[in-house]
Amino acid sequence: MPEYTMVIFTNPTKGMEAEFDEWYVSQHLPDVLKVPGFKAGQRFELVSEQLKDGPHPWRFMTVFDIETDDLKATFDALKSRVNTPEMPMSPSLSEQRISYSFRAVTPKLKAEQS
Repeated sequence: MPEYTMVIFTNPTKGMEAEFDEWYVSQHLPDVLKVPGFKAGQRFELVSEQLKDGPHPWRFMTVFDIETDDLKATFDALKSRVNTPEMPMSPSLSEQRISYSFRAVTPKLKAEQS
């Protein structure tokens, strides 16, 4: 079955950082992982040391592993749950967010240990 990676960049609504963290970890990640095809998810926070100077508009990134024969159907299932009892959204999630989906074109390479 084909595997994909979905990367989402988000920010909390100003002044609602604690609510955002609680909702995202306790509610949203588990809700997304109930959608058929979503296999794993992990959240990341931007660190101050970056390869290039800013601006860096996104404070958080979430990475989901997806395994499905029909990516469109998987995304349709996800979208159908947004703002329903199956996937309540929080006002602490800023409207400014973006997501991208990818498929691997090479195997994962690891550094040789010396």
